[in-house]
Amino acid sequence: MAEFTRQRGKRQEDSGLGNVLDLLLANARLVLGVTGAAVLAIATLAVKRLIDRATSPRDEGDPKAEQKTLEESWQDLALIKATPKPPKKQRREDLSEPLLSPALPLVPGEAPELRVCSAPAETPRVESSPPRCLTLQEKLLSYYSSQLTVPETQASVALQLARSICTQLQNFLRSKCPELPFGSLFLSGPLLDGLGALAADHIHLMLPVVLDTTLWSLIPGEDTVVRNPQYWLIKRTDLEYFPRGRSPWDRFIVGRYLSSNMLNETLHKMLVASINWPAIGSLLGSVIHPVVASQELKLEVKYDQIKLSITLFPVVEMEDKVLLAAPPEGLVENLWLESFYRAEILKVKELDAGDSGVRQRCLCILHSICKSHPALHKLSGSPLTHVILHLSVTSLDWAEESLADRFQQLLEELVGYLEKGVLPSYFNPKINLFCELLEEEIDEMGFMLYRAISEPELLLKEK
Repeated sequence: MAEFTRQRGKRQEDSGLGNVLDLLLANARLVLGVTGAAVLAIATLAVKRLIDRATSPRDEGDPKAEQKTLEESWQDLALIKATPKPPKKQRREDLSEPLLSPALPLVPGEAPELRVCSAPAETPRVESSPPRCLTLQEKLLSYYSSQLTVPETQASVALQLARSICTQLQNFLRSKCPELPFGSLFLSGPLLDGLGALAADHIHLMLPVVLDTTLWSLIPGEDTVVRNPQYWLIKRTDLEYFPRGRSPWDRFIVGRYLSSNMLNETLHKMLVASINWPAIGSLLGSVIHPVVASQELKLEVKYDQIKLSITLFPVVEMEDKVLLAAPPEGLVENLWLESFYRAEILKVKELDAGDSGVRQRCLCILHSICKSHPALHKLSGSPLTHVILHLSVTSLDWAEESLADRFQQLLEELVGYLEKGVLPSYFNPKINLFCELLEEEIDEMGFMLYRAISEPELLLKEK
């Protein structure tokens, strides 16, 4: 009887504890949510088992019972460890719903009497307005300022390196070839000439070839087999009165013409085999090596994080012409290419100075787009400059606020020239600046630019 009373009391206590736990679990969902209630239920079950075993009589001396109790304790411990962790507390501003959802009543029509501490009042969240759509004018100005600015330190270091290499090369030529009247080397390119360099990564090194004008004359390319007015021949004259050897440049004659190919080959051998570039590079704290496989006279220079390409061009100035030793690809030799670069720079700057225009800025944007676009990369700076010069004849408003209009108009002009396959030089209308482009290349460029007329943003993607 006493034992029954003790067991009954225990059951009543268990029943009372069970009622409390049931009430707690029933309302846990309201306060803690489904996941929190599950956590509390599992933990409560484990604690309840521990209390049961602590208050139940032990079978002293029974090893099986002790082992069973030990196993159950491990199971309860594993149960507690396996309890799912509550979700990571989120910041209030990251939630789109209130912290406490409205509770559903346990019995239809009745709401549980439950006191819940209300969350502190939250400041109403202000919805951020959608980003404003930029106009083409704003996009062009942003593209120019963010994409086309060469860091001043990089430009300064690149120029200093190029000048030092220029001095070393000048000293070598004077000591190695004192009989050849080379003029003073000078640097050229957008990084120096103010038309806006895209990067401090390329510089032209101009090597003047000084000719006696009484012994040499120019033959227009249109009067030769190539029929191209942009190329010229430099002919040796009066060989009857001034025999071969009179001019120091006679050693580069092929068929009575000064051969650009032969001069380039001689300089290429010097750059590759005769000049100690490792020693010069060590002196300048850089690494310098000539590009052996290139047809051009090119040096690659690395200094810290700067990679600089320097291209050497022999240049002849005669009869107001600037001719480069840059013959066309193919079997044709001895030709010299007429360069309008200097005239282009002067004319664009002159026009911009006259009306405070944005021609140079527009040229930089177009050049950058074409250089980085796989379908447009053959549209070099010179053709683009000539399109701007042509457009300046008919469109007089080049103020900054008209940048978008002029840019779109330039795209239309380019498409028109590509449709014809002809872009006449601003300085010599006989010259077609598209003459070396393949028909497939012209079609691809025209298609891309035609699309860009209605959607200029296609060309202004981040690089």
